[in-house]
Amino acid sequence: MSQTVILEMKNIVKSFGPVKALKGVDLDLRSGEVHALMGENGAGKSTLMKVLTGIYEANEGQIIYNGQPVQFNKPKEAMDAGIVIVHQELNMMNHLTVAQNIFIGREEVQHRLFLNDQASIQKAKALFELLKLDIDPTEKVGNLTVGKQQMVEIAKALSMDAKVIVFDEPTAALTETEINELFAIIADLRDKGVGIIYISHRMDEIARITDRVTVMRDGEYVGTVNTAETTKDDIIAMMVGRTIYEDPKEASMVASDAPVVLKVSNLNAGSAVKDVSFELRKGEILGFSGLMGAGRTEVARLLFGADKKESGLIEVNGQKVEINSPEDAIRYGIGYLSEDRKRYGCIVDMSIANNTVMTNLDKYIHGGLIDDKRIVEVSDRFVNRLKTKTPSSKQLVRNLSGGNQQKVVIAKWLEQDSDILIFDEPTRGIDVGAKSEIYRLMNELVAQGKAIIMISSELTEVLRMSDRIVVMCEGRKTGELDISQATQERILALATQR
Repeated sequence: MSQTVILEMKNIVKSFGPVKALKGVDLDLRSGEVHALMGENGAGKSTLMKVLTGIYEANEGQIIYNGQPVQFNKPKEAMDAGIVIVHQELNMMNHLTVAQNIFIGREEVQHRLFLNDQASIQKAKALFELLKLDIDPTEKVGNLTVGKQQMVEIAKALSMDAKVIVFDEPTAALTETEINELFAIIADLRDKGVGIIYISHRMDEIARITDRVTVMRDGEYVGTVNTAETTKDDIIAMMVGRTIYEDPKEASMVASDAPVVLKVSNLNAGSAVKDVSFELRKGEILGFSGLMGAGRTEVARLLFGADKKESGLIEVNGQKVEINSPEDAIRYGIGYLSEDRKRYGCIVDMSIANNTVMTNLDKYIHGGLIDDKRIVEVSDRFVNRLKTKTPSSKQLVRNLSGGNQQKVVIAKWLEQDSDILIFDEPTRGIDVGAKSEIYRLMNELVAQGKAIIMISSELTEVLRMSDRIVVMCEGRKTGELDISQATQERILALATQR
């Protein structure tokens, strides 16, 4: 690894009104290294990167790049200098081609009037050859998988001759194959001397791909360690200031005579869901496991009425029900926390308070007037209960970290008082501290008699939280395991049982 420091951020301070988001943070990056930036949601990682790339202006501190003090006033200035960020939520124009997305704003012009698309296509082909990627530059970006779109963003960064690339949660929506492709590209970039800042909550990735780790907590710099000389537990302790244990559950917590609150028989919906049957008991966490495309989310959407079933029987508390819409599901006491919280879980340009009561707004209207005071009081109660990090429940959801946005979605269904809760990837993209809080909440809910279906791609999460586990492969249920008999090996064997 090179010892040449190409980037230093010294004593960076950033305030938003009375809230100090960064409190004197330091970070240095060497050429040819992958440097992890870690911390709980709300620790200030994204704010620090926005200061670096000119989205925010620091109140105090200094940025030194290639030995010279710099201050970028907008992202284009940072990009022109060779500092590029690949965001978790990709900023792509789906109606444009791959080549057009890569070179937008930098197109070649012929005869002073016409864009030279062929030049862009040839340049894009050269980039993909360099990255060893099979992507058609003339394909519309909207037709690509998320993984391929991610690769297009990387190609765009390289087309700008980037010397520093920031990856923000790059693997959150990728398959294992796509992750391997990404890591091969990152290793190649490192070998070429590019400095990489890698933001991720996935501990296995940090050990696999990074050279050093810098940890932040509550807007402060905690420390920097060499990856090879530290452990997962050490990093977690730095992140949260406490030890978090993630031991698997050894036995079901559900009474043998607990009533069945949801029974699903022979559920079908095209090739996505094929003859799926299972039961959910009061006070139970029923884990759903399987590889991407197994049909787990499709089952959840059918139960919530977001999609229409072709056939099958759904019973709630022993009564046959027809669920043709989310309104039907809510009426039968079913709540659904979607894996895509920003698209389906909450309205990010509304306040925490309004999101909390959105499924139950009628309760807060009297004489044609909305009781805003009561809405704030109720939402404040959930903010305190869930330990949501926010100055106020009047804060827009857009301004919250991913973990705190997830807590707002959970609050919505707690306020609705749903008896059956479907948690679809409940901890995707959130840190270990927020995960621990959500796990604690789920255990509290089932102790109160709620029943939970938990869909998760993390085997450690499934083994830690579930009382029973349903495993799916290619739309079918391939097995069911009591937690006392479940292991990663058994789950994976069923998940690949085509």
